Amino acid sequence: MENNKKELILKVTVEEGNMIFKGLGKLPFEEVYELIGKLNEQANHQLADNSNINNSSFDHLNNN
Repeated sequence: MENNKKELILKVTVEEGNMIFKGLGKLPFEEVYELIGKLNEQANHQLADNSNINNSSFDHLNNN
């Protein structure tokens, strides 16, 4: 994965994003923690940009 520097932009709903995090949470932590962190950071950044419109957040996922 480190050799492939191409980036993807995926558009999903908050509900679909939560489903992705739920699925990743079933995998071994040491294999997915960096990906979860990266996705969570991006999601929270996007949601903060739209905070006047939508108060949804993925922050609750960090508390599990």
